[in-house]
Amino acid sequence: MDKTVGSLDEALTDIGDGAVVMIGGFGGSGAPIEMIHALIDRFKKTGGPKDLTVVNNNAGNGHVGLAAMIEAGMVRKLICSFPRSADPKVFTDKYLAGEIELELVPQGTFAERIRAGGAGIPAFYTPTSYGTALAEGKPVTEFDGRPYVQERWLKADFALVKAHAADVHGNLTYNKAARNFNPLMCMAAHTTVVQASEILPLGGIDPEHVVTPGIFVNKIVAVQNPQQEELLNRAGASYP
Repeated sequence: MDKTVGSLDEALTDIGDGAVVMIGGFGGSGAPIEMIHALIDRFKKTGGPKDLTVVNNNAGNGHVGLAAMIEAGMVRKLICSFPRSADPKVFTDKYLAGEIELELVPQGTFAERIRAGGAGIPAFYTPTSYGTALAEGKPVTEFDGRPYVQERWLKADFALVKAHAADVHGNLTYNKAARNFNPLMCMAAHTTVVQASEILPLGGIDPEHVVTPGIFVNKIVAVQNPQQEELLNRAGASYP
């Protein structure tokens, strides 16, 4: 099945108001900047999607990518590990004004919650956060004399993912550290949309090199020479 689509707008057309959206990346590494900006373009034209819950490692930097999405007023809630990063002014201002909710999750727990969502595991136990405000209201159970906090899976309606190469069936490879959360998010979302620098025919990726199997991918769009968040911020870029 050929999963390629002709444009970013077509790839993102199913995302509606109130959706839970996972966005790959660790800071700018592996972040699908072009897809995020295309989603902002649609919001500016149509007023939607809005009231989104975004699951991302951090809260965005500068005025591009996720930060621009938050600045546009599209995001109701952010689930992340690092709301304070290099230049988090957009998120900080929104949060202090009461215009966005934050669910703070320790990074290891964050990764495991997403992995559990993809593996169909509704809950697991971890000692992380025990005795802190992050554990308030969560079940605690003792194992081998040590208290563990119950954490729930994280799943999403959509995952927006940046890959290095994809074949037409959706098998993916990533560029070094850009792999980060992207493979986990592909598994944990109902619909995974991928921007890939290169789209190859079936068989163009050695099966031994496939990181994300195509069964976890729904749409692929070609984005050659993708932008890098850090370079945009150094240039003082702002989107739109």
